[in-house]
Amino acid sequence: MSTTPSRSAAIDAPAILFSGLCFVHCLILPVLSAGLPSLGVLAEAEWLHKAFVVAALPFSLIALASKSTNIIASALIVVGFSLLVAGAFVEALHDYETLLTVIGATVLASGHVVRWARSGAAGQS
Repeated sequence: MSTTPSRSAAIDAPAILFSGLCFVHCLILPVLSAGLPSLGVLAEAEWLHKAFVVAALPFSLIALASKSTNIIASALIVVGFSLLVAGAFVEALHDYETLLTVIGATVLASGHVVRWARSGAAGQS
């Protein structure tokens, strides 16, 4: 039996979690802050956006370096991560930050889901 699924899970599960946190941060936290103004500080925290991107970097790089990552997963991971970087670090795109982050987090998570599913299927054969 292959150890690939557990190795993939160790990389992809936290990566998907970080993407989900980005998604929640960008879409749900601003709505919650309307009812609880103290949450508005977190909704607008620029350092938090950058921290999510920096936290996602090692998982993305490890996944891309893995021999079990196919071209579709690699493309999704690269595009998704690039959109997150653009939203968090490119000041000229600040007006599109939420859109870039939501799309980027979704695409990045999709890449990790594809990678995880592929490694799970490979481990069952």
